[in-house]
Amino acid sequence: MKKKVLSILSLSVVLWVNAQEKDSLKQKTIDEVIITGQFIQQSIDKSIYKVEVIDAQQIKNMAVTNVAEVLNQNLNILIEPSKSSGNSSANIMGLSGEYTKILIDNIPVVSDEGMGNLVDLTKINVNNIERIEVVKGSMGVEYGNNAVAGVINIITKKNYSKKFTALASIQEETVGKDYDWFKKGNGRHIQSLNLGYRFNDNWSLSADINHNDFQGYKGSLNGYKYFSENNDGKRGYDWQPKDQLTTNGTIRYNKDNTSFFYKLNFLTEEINYYNPLVTDLPLGGGNRTYTANDKDYRTNRWIHQFNIQTKFGRINYNGDFSYQSQERKSQVYAYDVPNRQEISRDSEITFYKSDVLYSRGMFSNFLDNEKINFQLGYELDRTKGFADATTFESNNNGKSIERAIFNYANFLSAEWKVNDWFSFRPGVRLALSDRFSSQYNYSGTLRFTTSENSDIRAVFGSANRFPTYDELYTFVVDNNHDIRGNENLKPETGYSASVFWDYALTNSSNWKFNFSLSGMYLDVQNRIQDVIINNSPLQITFLNVDDYRSILFGGGINIRKGDLSLNAGVSVMGVSQVLNTGNITSPDDYNYYAEANLAANYTLPSTKTLFALYYKYTGTQRRYTYQGKENDPGDSGQYILGEIGDFNMLNFTVSQPFFKNHFEISAGIKNIFDVTSVKNTIQSGDTHNASSGLQNLFYGRSYFMRLNYNF
Repeated sequence: MKKKVLSILSLSVVLWVNAQEKDSLKQKTIDEVIITGQFIQQSIDKSIYKVEVIDAQQIKNMAVTNVAEVLNQNLNILIEPSKSSGNSSANIMGLSGEYTKILIDNIPVVSDEGMGNLVDLTKINVNNIERIEVVKGSMGVEYGNNAVAGVINIITKKNYSKKFTALASIQEETVGKDYDWFKKGNGRHIQSLNLGYRFNDNWSLSADINHNDFQGYKGSLNGYKYFSENNDGKRGYDWQPKDQLTTNGTIRYNKDNTSFFYKLNFLTEEINYYNPLVTDLPLGGGNRTYTANDKDYRTNRWIHQFNIQTKFGRINYNGDFSYQSQERKSQVYAYDVPNRQEISRDSEITFYKSDVLYSRGMFSNFLDNEKINFQLGYELDRTKGFADATTFESNNNGKSIERAIFNYANFLSAEWKVNDWFSFRPGVRLALSDRFSSQYNYSGTLRFTTSENSDIRAVFGSANRFPTYDELYTFVVDNNHDIRGNENLKPETGYSASVFWDYALTNSSNWKFNFSLSGMYLDVQNRIQDVIINNSPLQITFLNVDDYRSILFGGGINIRKGDLSLNAGVSVMGVSQVLNTGNITSPDDYNYYAEANLAANYTLPSTKTLFALYYKYTGTQRRYTYQGKENDPGDSGQYILGEIGDFNMLNFTVSQPFFKNHFEISAGIKNIFDVTSVKNTIQSGDTHNASSGLQNLFYGRSYFMRLNYNF
C-alpha cells in the first residue's frame, strides 16, 4: 500500500509544480572536489591521498537503488549479503565489514553492533547522494578504530542553487523472472521524491523521501504460500522480502567564512522471514492443518547531524556533532500455511539496539602559510549497545547484554609542501578508551609531481579494529555446542603501505587519457578468530591468534572524448593468513586471484540517448580452511585449500530524455549472466550461504524501467 501512496504523491507533485530549468545539481566536470582525508575540501587532483570518486551522474547511469549496488561495480570490493539478517556489508581487500569504516558526510554510521563498521549498505539509498568517496588502506589517524581496510564516505546533497527544485522518480524491476504490482506479489518497486528550496543567498532547505519495496527472491525455494506434508524445507525465500522507507531533511546556512547545516535522517525497514519448516497441527475430528513459526524483523534508525565550518581568526574549524540510534526488533507469529492466515503473534522484542553520541572537530591553518599547514583534531563517541539473550540463537545463560563504551582520541597531522613537486604529510593519533588499552596510530604520505601530467603518491597508515559484540559476549552452550565469547580480547592492528601513479594526457584530437598503476600491502596482526580449544568435547572460543596479509597490484585507464567515456581496470590480489586451532597451524602461502571491470557510456548527440554498460569479473579465490574428522573427535584435523568460485557481472542501461530534459525514461537489464550464488568450500553452512557449499551473491537476472521527472 505504501508504494501506491508514494507513487500518487510523486505524480501529484509532477502535475502541481510548473516546469523549471534543469536541476543545477547535475555535476559539471570542472574541478571535482573531495573531503575524505583532507584538511579542507579541495580538488581531487591536489589530494595527497588516492581517492576514488563515484559521482551522482555515474550513480544515476547505473540505475541502482542503494549503496551496496553501486560499490559492487568497484574492484576489490565485494558486497556480502546475509540470508539470516538481510544485511549486506562491504568486503574490501578480502576483509569483511568489521574492517571498513562507513561514513555519511564524514561521520560514522550507527549499526547493530556499534558505529561505522558492519553497516548494512542496502539501508543507504542513493536518492540524495552527491558522490561516494573511497579510500583503501588503513586510515586510523583520520578516522579511528575499524578503518583497517579502508573508508567509504557518502556525501549527500545539501545545497541547491535554484529557487525551487524537485525531482520525482518511479522504478519498477523484476526479481529474477518474477514481477507483479500487487501486495504480497513479486518484484521490486521504488519511488522517490527530492525537494529543494533556496530562501535567499544564505539559507536553503532540502528534503527527500525514498520507498524501496523488495518482494523477495525465491531462488531454490517456493515462496511463503508453499507447504509440503513431508516437510521438505522448500518453503520461503533465498532473499527475504524487505520494505524500506527513508527520509532526509537538511537546512543549510552559508555566509562569508561560516557555513553550517543540520541534517535529520530516518529509516524504517521491515524484513519478513518465512520458516522453511512446517508443523502438523491437529484440529480435532480428524482434521489438521500445517503451521510455520514465521518472524518479522523491524529496524528504526535515526541520525541527527550538525556540522559547522568557520574561522577563529585565521584558524579554520570544522566540527561535527551527532546523535544516532538504531533499534532492531523481532516478532514471531504462527502462520496457518494452507489457509494463509495468522493464528497467533508473540510480543515484539528488541534484540539489538545502539545509541551513539559522537563529535569530531578539526583545527587547521595555524600558520596561515601556503607551504606548511597543521591539523589538530579530536574525536569522541559514547556507544551504548544492547543485545537480547536470543541474539546468540541458544544463549542458555538467559542474560541480555548491555554495555557502554566511551572512546576519546586526539590526532595531529602536518602537511608540508616542500616545493612545487614534493609534499609530505605525517600524522599520529592517540586513542583512549574505558574498555580497551590506549591505541596509537601513525600515517605518512608523500606526493611527488613528476611532471605537469603525472604524480606519484606513497602512503603508509595504521588502524585498529575493536572486537564485535559477538566476539566479546557470545554464549551458546547446549548438548551440541560450546561457543563462548572472550571479554579479554585485544583490538586488532592493521598496517598498510601503498604506492599510486597517475598520468593524464590530452592529444591533438582532444582525446583525454588517464592512466593509473597501484600497489598495496596490508598486514593485520592479533586477528580475532574462533578457535577450537578442545576437540572432545568440542569447545570453541575467540582468541587473538591469527595474522592476515594481502598484496594488491592494479592498473586502470580512463578514455574520454565528447560523448564517449570508457573506464577499465584490472587487479591481482594475494592473501596469506595464518589460522590456528590451538593444535595445528595452517600454511601461510599467498593465494592470488584476479579482478577486472569495464564501464562504457555513450550519448548520441542527435537524440541525447545514453547507452551505459557495466561489467565486472571476479576470479576464483583460494584460501585455507579447517577440516576435522567428525567420526574421530580426538583427531586434530588438517588445513586444506578451499575455493570461492569466479563469476561475471554485466549490466546494460538505455536512458532517453524528453521535453528539454524534464522527463527521462530509462530501461535495462541487470545481472545479464544470471548469477545467483557461487561455490564456496571455504566456509559452508553459515548465515551467508544459500546451502552447504554455496554463497549467495545476487538474485538473478532482472529487468527494470524508471521514469524521472525533473522540474
